[in-house]
Formats: sequence, structure tokens, C-alpha cells
Amino acid sequence: MENINYTPKDILQKEFKQKMRGYDPNDVDGFLDDVIKDYETFNKELQSLSDENERLKVQVDELNKQIAVSGSQPMPSSGSAAPTRSVPSQPMSSATNMDILKRLSNLERRVFGSQLDNNTNDSHRL
Repeated sequence: MENINYTPKDILQKEFKQKMRGYDPNDVDGFLDDVIKDYETFNKELQSLSDENERLKVQVDELNKQIAVSGSQPMPSSGSAAPTRSVPSQPMSSATNMDILKRLSNLERRVFGSQLDNNTNDSHRL
């Protein structure tokens, strides 16, 4: 953004010297008004794309953290043959491990709830 020479305000306030056989000032003003509108539209689009880019970077960081937390647990695939990336192992805090264990326990209760309650001795069966 440092190579931008004019702001919309600079364009609006620019005054040109009039000469005997120069351009029609009304045509020049109309053209500059259109340039200002385009310039502002480009600035809004640039800001929108920058915001979206930042949001996507945050989302990628969160997903990378989830992958790092899941460690070597296999992720369910949707049938695609996409290559998997290995994530370098990182030391996890005990709070994170406890959170994962709680989530896993809650998931097991939801999925296998009735089976776990009825078959306490048959834990090797599904």
C-alpha cells in the first residue's frame, strides 16, 4: 500500500490550471468523480479481502492446532485419496490431555451409551 500516490480526497481536491485551448473542466471533473468512485470501490474490496484473509489465517491456525492435538489419531476420510501430512509431535499440556479425555468419554457415552450400561463385562465387544 506504500506505492499509492493519491487518496480519493487528493483526487477530489486536485485543481488544474486552465489554458486557452485546454480540456473542458466539466468533463475533467466528471471523469475524476468516476475515478474517485472506482478508487473507493477498490479500497473497500481490498479491505474486504484483507479481512477475509485474516479470518482464514485464524481458521487455518485453529485447524492446525486441532490436528496437532489429535496427534496420531486417524482422521476419518471421505473416500478421497488425498495424501496425508505428518504433523510434528509437540508436547501437550496436562490440561489439554484432560480436555481430550473428557471429550472422548462424552463421545463414548453418546455413541455406546446403552451398550456400556448394559454390558459392563463385555467391553471387548461392539
